[in-house]
Amino acid sequence: MTTIQKLKPTDLFTAAEWADLRKRSDVMGLGMIVHAWAVIALAMALFALWPNSLTFVLAIMLIGARQLGLAILMHEAAHGGLSTNLKVNDWVGQWLCAAPVGAHLGNYRDYHLSHHKYAQTMEDPDIILSAPFPVTRKSLWRKIVRDMTGQTFFKQRRNQFLNAMGIGIKPGKGRENRAQTAREAVMPFIITNIILAVIMTLAIGWWAWPVLWLLPLATWNQLVTRLRNIAEHACLDGSGHPMRIARTTRTNFLERLFIAPYWVAYHCEHHMFMHLPCYRLGKAHRLLAQKGIDKEMEVKTGYWSVLKLASSKPDAQPA
Repeated sequence: MTTIQKLKPTDLFTAAEWADLRKRSDVMGLGMIVHAWAVIALAMALFALWPNSLTFVLAIMLIGARQLGLAILMHEAAHGGLSTNLKVNDWVGQWLCAAPVGAHLGNYRDYHLSHHKYAQTMEDPDIILSAPFPVTRKSLWRKIVRDMTGQTFFKQRRNQFLNAMGIGIKPGKGRENRAQTAREAVMPFIITNIILAVIMTLAIGWWAWPVLWLLPLATWNQLVTRLRNIAEHACLDGSGHPMRIARTTRTNFLERLFIAPYWVAYHCEHHMFMHLPCYRLGKAHRLLAQKGIDKEMEVKTGYWSVLKLASSKPDAQPA
């Protein structure tokens, strides 16, 4: 079994630098949630007030990216990073971040901490997301088409709902636990989406929830979630060194707006020091770069370069 190595912060940062990086802020943590929902509301208003093809596409992309943002903030809550008050952290992480996009904070936290413990090893519960890469360009395009046509979303939600009813789970040890886990995610998803549907119907119209919430969730959100998963761990080794088991992707403004919000692209730094607040990861990266340590890390510039790497497997040649 590969053991994930631990890094000592004081080997890379001064005491003053590390003290500053570790600071948690309720204003920043809770403010990110307000920001995510504000962007979603503004994108909806943009299309509702000026309905045309351009504002429709912009709304779908902005909303889908902030739906991923809510999942990212759930991830932050799993590390206790949204509020210094654990009860507040867990409540907002569950009901304002996880539930609306079909996730469950408590279940995710247990799963995700195992990912950190065993990252890029066969014991990693997320290894299935990175193990297939690199793939061929045709294979990657098929995945993109499935995401953008809602097929990925439909399959995931169908399986989740069936599992909640105890359908589709193989008999055996843990069957009821898996069904219970699915139910714990499904009911909050239904409750929060009913609330969203009522609010959006009153504010905009009956069509708003399916068009401006469900459609982005089923399409653009699925695509950017896949891009995030690919960028974070695809085509990396299982050496167990924190600088080599996760990737940081340097992004521009448009990538942060439409693909990778809330510092999620600094994934190498996150695996190096998983309890750093996400809003400190950018500063941590800059400090490491000033010291030349980023040259030892897995770093790429832009999601396009990561996609080229992830789709670098040659097509099979005819016999």
